[in-house]
Amino acid sequence: MKSIANIIATGFIMIILMSGSPSARIRKPVDPVGFATRSWQMDSIMKRIERLQGMKMNEALDQGNIQKFMSWKMAISPHDDYTYVGWLYPAVLRNVKTGTVILLGVAHKAKKFNIENRMVFDSYDYWQGPYGPAKVSSLREAIMNKLPRSSYIVHDSLQMVEHSVEAIIPFLQYYNKKIEIVSILIPAMSYSTMKSLSSNLADALFSLSQFNDRDYQIGRDYSIIVSSDAVHYGCEDWGGSDYAFYGCDTAGYYKAVDHEFEIMRNCLLGQVTEMKAESFTRYTLQDTNYHSYKWTWCGRYSVPFGMLTLAQLENSMHSMSSSGTLIGYSTSISIKPIPVSDLKMGTTAKATIKHWVGYPGIGYR
Repeated sequence: MKSIANIIATGFIMIILMSGSPSARIRKPVDPVGFATRSWQMDSIMKRIERLQGMKMNEALDQGNIQKFMSWKMAISPHDDYTYVGWLYPAVLRNVKTGTVILLGVAHKAKKFNIENRMVFDSYDYWQGPYGPAKVSSLREAIMNKLPRSSYIVHDSLQMVEHSVEAIIPFLQYYNKKIEIVSILIPAMSYSTMKSLSSNLADALFSLSQFNDRDYQIGRDYSIIVSSDAVHYGCEDWGGSDYAFYGCDTAGYYKAVDHEFEIMRNCLLGQVTEMKAESFTRYTLQDTNYHSYKWTWCGRYSVPFGMLTLAQLENSMHSMSSSGTLIGYSTSISIKPIPVSDLKMGTTAKATIKHWVGYPGIGYR
């Protein structure tokens, strides 16, 4: 049996070999409870999803006519605990076929750092995943070099405490061990600022047609994943806030879910347009104060920002607009959780009729 010292030394050497440099800066996971941080955990999660929820996943994919060969240009994926989200993660992320993924994350703690109205990048070389460090693509620097300096900030401290990006990386790695990423957090901003900054990002992406001396295209060379849970609902344990808009009972639950489908149907499905992105903000943000919720959808900034970026990029390319397909929707109380306690994982919040979260899964092609 190897000694602990030998195991630690071997692990350190492996990180150096995988990252290519002993001085490489690796962003470590912040949530080892809700998400998988080891390969054996991730392998077990996938086997359990297939065994316990595979039929549900296949039914949803068949209903949406979503084939394995399809490649998303953009997708919206949840980022809550694996035990709750379950099948919806692989249902969304199995169709990410590109080697590079731009992750538009929520900036849950941006207020703590007094950050808003700018895109937030990091300066890490790798993000630690269950299958080893995931490389940060050189696309990050190429994008930043094309952006107005006032449109973004590099802020590792905010990126370090944000869980919405790291939730998705293990599933991306499961399907592609060589996946490269770019993390961009989207903090609070008005719709007008959102439209301006997303235009900057779309212009930067459009200018990458000669990136690395070749034609670099969305859907083939890179894709965009928008990280977003849906509504946060209930009357308990929301930091003193009451988010039970339709009541804190079973009847209120079903009314809330109906409202979720109304938002997705009117704003997120079908042809991607700027009008739909703006409509989404009218559903989720107060008209006179963009900092305040109208409907407590987690990605109230990341979702419309992603839609605007895609719409403006495709307009510049003079290509047909992408169309959004519903992959699935669930909540933290709609299906039986995947068992994870024996995997040294758990939950980061409760799931009851008085405290639950919605999960959207939407693909664009």
